[in-house]
Amino acid sequence: MKSKKVLSRRMTFILMLAPALILFIVFNTIPLITGTMYSFTNYKGYGSFEFVGLRNYIDLFSDTRVWNSYLFTFKYAIVGTLLVNVISLVLAMGLNSKIKMKNTLRGVYFLPNVLGGLVVGYIFSFIFTYIIPAVGSALNIGFLENSILASEEYAWIGVLVVGVWQSVAMNTIIYISGLQTIPGDIYEAGMIDGVTPWQKFRHLTLPMLMPFVTTNLVLSTKNMLMVFDQIMALTKGGPAQSTESISYLIYKNGMDGGQFGFQSANAVMFFVVIVAISIFQMVITNKKEEQL
Repeated sequence: MKSKKVLSRRMTFILMLAPALILFIVFNTIPLITGTMYSFTNYKGYGSFEFVGLRNYIDLFSDTRVWNSYLFTFKYAIVGTLLVNVISLVLAMGLNSKIKMKNTLRGVYFLPNVLGGLVVGYIFSFIFTYIIPAVGSALNIGFLENSILASEEYAWIGVLVVGVWQSVAMNTIIYISGLQTIPGDIYEAGMIDGVTPWQKFRHLTLPMLMPFVTTNLVLSTKNMLMVFDQIMALTKGGPAQSTESISYLIYKNGMDGGQFGFQSANAVMFFVVIVAISIFQMVITNKKEEQL
């Protein structure tokens, strides 16, 4: 009788897991394997193709456009990850304190995460293109009179503003969850010892929050590296390919540019880079947790 109950529970768990597992295999694993296979061919996205071995991977290192997209993506990801985590932590500490309407404010701050990336991008595109220049002209502020998205030097900042604004929401919720797991006794003991606000944060809050910092760093870095929606809506990689991310380059040249095989190799390489960075971050932050 007992063995039948155990078997029934196992079947229940399997049936619950099966739909998610099937969807993961169909929409993640199979495309990954298929893309990897195409990365060793000269497939254009249509017609016949031939096996070319490692030529696509070798050509990646001599392609200037690929290198520029990597430079832009890493610049965007580094600055974006720092801003997202600093702003999220500050907001989380404020929203976790004893203030009025904090539950309402948490909902307001989470709203950007609910909106689609393309929707947010198109809204900000209108703001950057029409509203801000109009305000700049009305107030005679020279640097605001032209759209930031039209500048090769500063267009990436416009994309960054949108990406950070949308990413802060989820990170803030994760930090709030972490802050709520810290026992109040620790802070009471610190108050008895006469710790300053900075000492309270440095020696009490941060060590207890490090597992959540690790999670947020890995997630925000991955999301920033894979930036696509904001670029699609705001700049489409321009002006003059100055905001062309790796994801956008893979999509643009792979789907429209007849470089399906070559960009599949780029996608595989990018996947390896993201995994390597994530592992590196986890190793470093885990060591930091042990030290704290």
